Amino acid sequence: MSLLSKLFFLARGFLFHRGCALCGGALFGAEEMRFGLCGQCSASLELVQGKTCNLCGKPLISERENCLSCRNGAEHSYDRLWVLFPYSGKYRKLLSAYKFAKNLALADFFAEKVLELIKDEPLLKDAFLVPVPPRPGKIKTAGWDQIDCLAKRLEKLNRGLNIRRCLNRGKSGVQKRLGRADRMENLKGRIIVNGNVPKTVLVIDDVITTGSTMEVCSAALKEGGAEKVYGLCLFYD
Repeated sequence: MSLLSKLFFLARGFLFHRGCALCGGALFGAEEMRFGLCGQCSASLELVQGKTCNLCGKPLISERENCLSCRNGAEHSYDRLWVLFPYSGKYRKLLSAYKFAKNLALADFFAEKVLELIKDEPLLKDAFLVPVPPRPGKIKTAGWDQIDCLAKRLEKLNRGLNIRRCLNRGKSGVQKRLGRADRMENLKGRIIVNGNVPKTVLVIDDVITTGSTMEVCSAALKEGGAEKVYGLCLFYD
């Protein structure tokens, strides 16, 4: 993608709003235009509530710290994981509008929710945010990466936030249609540490499905010197 094309893409995303990402209605006021959501749709988006599993972030139906699936599954390199929304219904449409339709205004909406979580969670007080690295060449060919874009918006909204891009990703196959074991094998040795690793980190990604990407990133960070690795995904599938 040429430099001119990239500039056009960015200008379109931030300056020429396309209506509400969910209902398509007109946006009124600075806040609606900034978030890319009308007030009614924005108010209808509820964060995951109640007690959640420490390892997958999904709502719990028991009094234990981890859900049955995680209790019976393999050990995790990360110490705890949070999720913001389920990946279903209107929430699936929300991510699609951001990730695939490239509605960049939604980056501010997600960034605000991430900052709220960090502010309210004592465990994350001193954590460095580490974005999950994109596939090689993705930004060059697509013009952007949804997690990289979110990280940049977080930096702009909170200049005191510590963000460390200390992970690189080598070439690997497409993950979408693979199960957990195959995803783990596909990423094995392809997520590597680049630079100094903070003692406490928060790995941020868009969707957790099998947890393989979060696991491989967390394992690499632990091997690189991190003492505590937490995870945050915008959606759980």
